[in-house]
Amino acid sequence: MKYVVTGGAGFVGSYLVKLLVRKGHQVIVIDNLHKGKKDNLESVLSKIQFEEIDIRDYASLEKILSNIDGVFHQAALTVVQDSFDRPEEYHDVNVIGTENIFRLAKKNNFKVVYASSSSVYGHKETMPINEDSERNPINPYGQTKLDDEFLFEKYSKMGAKIIGLRYFNIFGKGQTLEYAGVITKFIDRINQKQPPIIFGDGTQIRDFIYVEDVVMMNLLCMESHKTELLVNVGTGDAISILELAKMMIDVSGLEMQPIFDAPLEGDIKMSQADNKLAVKSFNWKPKKDLRKWLTEIL
Repeated sequence: MKYVVTGGAGFVGSYLVKLLVRKGHQVIVIDNLHKGKKDNLESVLSKIQFEEIDIRDYASLEKILSNIDGVFHQAALTVVQDSFDRPEEYHDVNVIGTENIFRLAKKNNFKVVYASSSSVYGHKETMPINEDSERNPINPYGQTKLDDEFLFEKYSKMGAKIIGLRYFNIFGKGQTLEYAGVITKFIDRINQKQPPIIFGDGTQIRDFIYVEDVVMMNLLCMESHKTELLVNVGTGDAISILELAKMMIDVSGLEMQPIFDAPLEGDIKMSQADNKLAVKSFNWKPKKDLRKWLTEIL
């Protein structure tokens, strides 16, 4: 198959590109290298076609997105706190860029599997969260992902084949500190023998999903016969940020206590996936245990 991966030089995208290459697919990577790095693709650069293109550039996309079987759309701006400072740019990249992909999917009849986000749900009191839960994002980043879901609904009704994956908190080797989740930031502190910094009281809960489990879900969705679906991608398990910090300190063998700081703007209190739809629809099940992975890293 001939696939395109937008944001393919980024964290999730680069893992996905490597999986597709291992599976013997022809791969075109689209990335403007704003945050992505070609170094992430060093092991497969000779086996792929790389195009330095911004997803807001419809004319350039149109030249690439023809005679292909599908697009894995991972390109996005993703830092919640940053989105408060640059809401217009986040909208341009995450919404206008995504609509360009959907328009071409309708025009050229290829399938899209794209990265949505659990941030579309906003604050929820009842856990776990299923796909029918009300969507009410609390930050500009989450709003862009909800706007993408409105586009999903629009273009699906027009016949485009699209599956949206609501990622929960992804972890894995290779996240940059700037775009990283809390696990990467804790690891960085602990590796410097400094205590992890918790923003807020640490009672926030998160559902951490391993990056390779996420990319496998992408592939299963692309290979499936389903053509119109929004689905959670998480483990279904949750851990508080304080419990996470203590687990990581314990695994490291260091004697320290976490430091507490002011809560972050736009930070969701509780996030835990109901992943029954993913398991049932795609015979998918996350395989990597968080604590086991931490013992391999720390």
